[in-house]
Amino acid sequence: MKTIDIYIIRKFLGTFFFSIALLSVVIIVFDLSEKIDDFLQKQAPVKGIIFDYYLNFIPFFVNMFSYLFTFIAVIFFTSKMAQNTEIIAILSSGISFWRFLWPYFVSAAFLGLLSFYMSNFLIPHTNKIMWQFEKTYIKDPIRNEDMNIHMQIQPGVFVYVESYNSFTNIGQRFSMEKFTPEGSLYYKLNSERIQWDSVTGRWQIKNYYIRKIEGEKEILTKGIELDTLINLRPEEFTIIVEDIKTMNYWELQEFIDKEVLRGSPNIPEYEVEKHKRYAFPFATLILTLIGVSLSSRKVRGGIGMHLGVGIGMTFSYILFMQVSNVFAISGSLPPMLAVWIPNIIFGLLSIYMIRVAPK
Repeated sequence: MKTIDIYIIRKFLGTFFFSIALLSVVIIVFDLSEKIDDFLQKQAPVKGIIFDYYLNFIPFFVNMFSYLFTFIAVIFFTSKMAQNTEIIAILSSGISFWRFLWPYFVSAAFLGLLSFYMSNFLIPHTNKIMWQFEKTYIKDPIRNEDMNIHMQIQPGVFVYVESYNSFTNIGQRFSMEKFTPEGSLYYKLNSERIQWDSVTGRWQIKNYYIRKIEGEKEILTKGIELDTLINLRPEEFTIIVEDIKTMNYWELQEFIDKEVLRGSPNIPEYEVEKHKRYAFPFATLILTLIGVSLSSRKVRGGIGMHLGVGIGMTFSYILFMQVSNVFAISGSLPPMLAVWIPNIIFGLLSIYMIRVAPK
């Protein structure tokens, strides 16, 4: 049986890596043809294009489609084994169907762990390099001009900015309020403008007045300019959802905790991204079980029939995933439940299909 295990694992992983490598080459060719004008116009170096952009693009692409190609790889070579009556010979020799599944489990577990590592540690690092290249040679710098920004920067401390320009690092109509643990206001700062000083690492506050409340007494202070240290960085005004894809597991968890404190409205999107990094690797095992149970039976349509049904089921999984994510972001479902719904449904389906598979 050890020989058969090695044979199936080699077929499984060989088919997976060959198919995804082939598609990677095709995607890179199409992407290069689309961006070649930007590379030439902005004089992007060849070394940067190869090593900073496309070499870091491959892990992102491979992980994004890993569960899809795992499913296709399993169906392709297992269906071929069924058509050649290899599976019938294996089961007829006295090997149980559950023992026959063992090398599939091993291969799927390896790909799932690889996907987990890539999602949480490797891809965030490669995304930083790739997106820095994009900002330099493909996309224009991001300019943020958000209006009416509210956030809590630490317990009991709230800030408000009417508008903020990330290109000049200037905010208009700024205020900061501090409250006691009991909820009473004891400090308020208002100013017409704030500007970040990158040299000192402080905010310059223009045309301000400060109101301090000490019991029944109030102290008012006015001034033209004030340099102060606030627990706030300019990049916190320009956070976009894509930024979280450059954070590893620990950075993402710390970022979500901080955004919860700030009262950010984008918490569901951040939670969805966090739970995807767990759910997708687990989907590799589920889709492997479905693929084996579906393609281990010899049918008249052969590989074509199995691939057609398998691809249809894969796109059903993707559809479930996208719909549930929309419900999570809109607040209709808890993010964790929404991300795991496709795995729960298709996990139950895989158990049923394994039970009714020919043994």
